[in-house]
Amino acid sequence: MNSARLSFDLVVVGAGPGGLAAASVAAERGGSVALLDNSPWLGGQIWRGEQARSAVPLARQWIERFLASGARAVMQASVFASPDRGVLLAETPAARLTVRFKKLILATGARELFLPFPGWTLPGVVGPGGLQAMVKAGWPVAGRRVVVAGSGPLLVAVADGLRRYGARIPLIAEQAPQLRLARFAAGLWRYPDKLAQAVAMKARLLGIPYRAGVWLRRAEGGERVERVVLTDGRRSWTVECDLLACGWNLVPNTELPRLLGCALASGFVRVDEFQRSSVEGVFCVGELTGIAGADAALVQGQIAGLAAVGETEAAREWFAERSRWHRFGAALTRAFALRPELRQLAKRETVVCRCEDVSREAVERCRDAREAKLHTRCGMGPCQGRICGAATQFLFGWESDSIRPPVFPVRMESLLTASEHPKPVSNLSDPTS
Repeated sequence: MNSARLSFDLVVVGAGPGGLAAASVAAERGGSVALLDNSPWLGGQIWRGEQARSAVPLARQWIERFLASGARAVMQASVFASPDRGVLLAETPAARLTVRFKKLILATGARELFLPFPGWTLPGVVGPGGLQAMVKAGWPVAGRRVVVAGSGPLLVAVADGLRRYGARIPLIAEQAPQLRLARFAAGLWRYPDKLAQAVAMKARLLGIPYRAGVWLRRAEGGERVERVVLTDGRRSWTVECDLLACGWNLVPNTELPRLLGCALASGFVRVDEFQRSSVEGVFCVGELTGIAGADAALVQGQIAGLAAVGETEAAREWFAERSRWHRFGAALTRAFALRPELRQLAKRETVVCRCEDVSREAVERCRDAREAKLHTRCGMGPCQGRICGAATQFLFGWESDSIRPPVFPVRMESLLTASEHPKPVSNLSDPTS
């Protein structure tokens, strides 16, 4: 494996909407800008597949703007450590990278929140976003019965996508109560594009049952999921299915900000008016600072990108728009807040840490995440606590005790030789090649 040293005025980590916006506006004003992402495409998970054949005008607009901006894209680059101030270590299939920067913008997005319940480890139980990604990649679902359950607007979007690929949707089960959802819907007139999207999706899903105030009790089956048991708190019933797409909204990917020392508040990175974190020269945008969607990330990305290159007055012009999307994010949070009953879904014997096969009974004996690691290995498997960490935080109120490099699994060779003087390489991936 080759090694390379790269140096830029500004490095942006994360090629979703926020990262694309930040890199584009900064590069348009001169200076050297690099965008790093661990996927092979621009757009992040939300705009997955849009670079090849875009069906979303906003995605096409920003991908084209980035490609014309002069910023450099380094794709399939997993940032796994930061040994010194102003330095990132990353790994691509072609090389180990030492990336130096003067300013850094983190736009690492969010992942699905999974909560343990009886049967959640059965084959065929997947996250809504994960299933959507597999289907886009060609995994067949035509004719298969898919129950979509959990919480958040992603459930409806995923059901809409699955329907277009021929899946049969017997039920969409949203845990949030109907009254809260009605209040949220009543405020969508302030966001005409969101209202239009919601109306269009509801129209396409006409005839598919959507139940609010309903949540999973368990999944059942032999070699794979065959049925789910749901409840509304008063009665329970069973729905037959071939797949269960279940997720409980999103949790931010704060591993890299925490590794760099960025302060958090209520689980999100704390930033100032220019998206600056508590660490000098490090900005954070998008879901890292609050779950509010792609529109909020685009605005925050532009503010951070402009501020990072010294264009603070131009950045201020976006403050009012950011406030508007912050209000939308706050409304989302209120509408889809998780009900306390979900903390009782996992029984004593239910696996909480899937990587290390640790039950709820085992971790309940511990006082915090650190003790759970020491006594049960909960959070020490391949996912490094990305699934069980968020779950135990919801179940027990535990905060993650520490973050250490590597942030993502990498080759041992990269860890052992990261400090060696590297040889230059020329085949770093470029989205236009």
